[in-house]
Amino acid sequence: MKLRHFIAIIGFLTTSLIYCQNKQITLEDIWSGEFRTEGMQALHSMNNGKQYSVLNFDRETRTATIDIYNYKTLEKVKTLVSSEDISEIQGFFDYTFSDDESKVILTTNEKPVYRRSRLGEYYVYDIENEKLTKVSDDLVQEPTLSPDGTKIAYGFENNLYVKDLASGKVDQITRDGEKNKIINGITDWVYEEEFSFVRAFDWNADSNQIAFIRFDESEVPEFSMDVFGSGLYQTQQVFKYPKAGEANSKVSLHLYDLESNQLSDLRVDKTYEDFYIPRLKWTNDPNVLSVQYMNRHQNELDLWFINTEEMSSNLVLAEKDKAYIDVTFNLTFLEDNSFIWTSEKDGYNHIYHYSKNGDLINQVTNGNWEVTNYYGFNEKANTIYYQSTENGSINRDVYAIKLNGKNKERLTKVEGTNSASFSADFTYFINTHSSATTPPEYTLHNAKSGDLVKSIKDNDQLTQKVGEYVTSKKEFSTINVNGNDLNMWMIKPADFDENKEYPLFMYQYSGPGSQQVANRWNGTNDYWYQMLAQQGYIVVCVDGRGTGYKGADFKKVTQNELGKYEVEDQIAAAKKLGKLSYIDEDRIGIWGWSYGGFMSSNALFKGNDVFKMAIAVAPVTSWRFYDTIYTERYMTTPQENPSGYDENSPINYVDKLKGDFLLIHGSGDDNVHLQNTMRMVEALIQADKQFEWMIYPDKNHGIYGGNTRLHLYKKMTNFIHSTLGDKLEKDDAEEEQTSKIKG
Repeated sequence: MKLRHFIAIIGFLTTSLIYCQNKQITLEDIWSGEFRTEGMQALHSMNNGKQYSVLNFDRETRTATIDIYNYKTLEKVKTLVSSEDISEIQGFFDYTFSDDESKVILTTNEKPVYRRSRLGEYYVYDIENEKLTKVSDDLVQEPTLSPDGTKIAYGFENNLYVKDLASGKVDQITRDGEKNKIINGITDWVYEEEFSFVRAFDWNADSNQIAFIRFDESEVPEFSMDVFGSGLYQTQQVFKYPKAGEANSKVSLHLYDLESNQLSDLRVDKTYEDFYIPRLKWTNDPNVLSVQYMNRHQNELDLWFINTEEMSSNLVLAEKDKAYIDVTFNLTFLEDNSFIWTSEKDGYNHIYHYSKNGDLINQVTNGNWEVTNYYGFNEKANTIYYQSTENGSINRDVYAIKLNGKNKERLTKVEGTNSASFSADFTYFINTHSSATTPPEYTLHNAKSGDLVKSIKDNDQLTQKVGEYVTSKKEFSTINVNGNDLNMWMIKPADFDENKEYPLFMYQYSGPGSQQVANRWNGTNDYWYQMLAQQGYIVVCVDGRGTGYKGADFKKVTQNELGKYEVEDQIAAAKKLGKLSYIDEDRIGIWGWSYGGFMSSNALFKGNDVFKMAIAVAPVTSWRFYDTIYTERYMTTPQENPSGYDENSPINYVDKLKGDFLLIHGSGDDNVHLQNTMRMVEALIQADKQFEWMIYPDKNHGIYGGNTRLHLYKKMTNFIHSTLGDKLEKDDAEEEQTSKIKG
């Protein structure tokens, strides 16, 4: 009996092991959080350089804590703040230190405005006396502590306020703020979306001056969206949205002096018409403000230093480009107010060192590769730390280099995507590494040598869990089309048979400077692609011309003709792949989201002899419908370049539709408006073309919330099966019949 019992157990375990290794990924698995990765939330290096803080959350007790850890030992030193010990609030989910780390802002409640902007309830916690101060009884925006930690500035209803934390006194800096008319210190919709910032004000080093941008959007046309909600009547969201060629906000620069309570205008010694102010930042000199001005075409960028004591300005740097200039956050001031800057002026993005007067001291990095991130400058070691593509455009590594451009050293050793968070004194850095086969892992390294000190956190449990499922290797390669070697990845079924023919499903985004073919953990979509591969599809992604990290010429070739070369590359790649013996050239599909939806629509229409089907999610269907900053950066205005807008917009090619087309959009998309899909639908109807479409009520550009994502991916998966998978079912049936006959 015992022996039989033992054998039964072994048999059960063996069967279970085989079963576990053959589990199939389902959409329910993907969207249930089954494959969620663990991370380090709100990582902050303390000023002492020896410790770092992270935000931890105990799911059982629902307690949030800011915990301090020692870099060298990785052991917890103390809990700085715990929501359990603060009776005034229920909890918090984010935090921000003052520059001197005497106080910390706790975020307790937020609601989104647009992609990056939030209205929130915030508290300031005084670390020394453990005192909690509510910033405002109202929901406010962008609360920012002064460098000395004594005051906090914030935006409320388009005006700026400053609160003295000791006395509780609140001063209203501006009074002309008005919805859809005047905004002070907070960016308008298009600046937030395309210049990637919300807080348009900044404290000086002495905590006695605040510089801010004022937006007059009175003449910007309004856009409205129906919000259907759950009530008897729908409401409307009305906001200012400048479409290509239309009026932008008129921007101006201002200064508030806290000692005199005086508000003054700041001007530069040059007359600009129809311009942008994409960045403002105080230098180390408390009386010198740096401001970037850019023309509407975005091919000229001026860096100004404004002396607020003398009310004088100095143009320290002026860049021009035949296409456009990317605005970045890579501006760092050294002790002498010389500065580090990144630029593409030699054809690749590199680091430059300039004097405080704008004289070039030296180009720090150079080569046919891109600097992709700037981490900081160690004054003591005279060393710059950065991330780049030196190890191939699909990889990222962290490097150290002297300010004079010598003694460069690669600090990360494992291939894939590496990014760094340095300690304040640059003794250590925490490396985040992932690859196509490795979920994010966090390790501590010596900043001088790059040597591993200790592992902090990994996702080994996730790796083991994924190992229980049937998956395939993501194969990286290049494909030569239209005279270029384009980066590509391919996922084949695990039981791939080169003697069989498989349908091909292509994914791309293709927007200027973007990258989808990268050696990194790609999360949700990759699980979907793995699922499709195991269901009998070959999934491929190709980064065509116009995408990033292969030099300015490769990226900017699409200038004034968005959708021409990118579409040509996708069609050519599909044709070439279709010639492979194991791909069925009669069953090729393509999909994309946003810019990718614009691309997949164009590919289906213009490549109607190549693509059998396409899915377009939240697509731009004509660049005339999209915003000024993004669109005109690459296309100038429709008044100047009408052919560029119309000759590559899919809405103008609906008569070419032959294959199957699924169009998807969220009705609450404030970014790519539903107007794009509605105009496409009308064009398709008038061209007498059959198609499928799906509208998600009140969902924004991300189309998520509740069961939405699961429903969306079920919709797309079913469409793929019905359009590309018809032969798969026949093949499966034939194989089953053959096995029965043989049996």
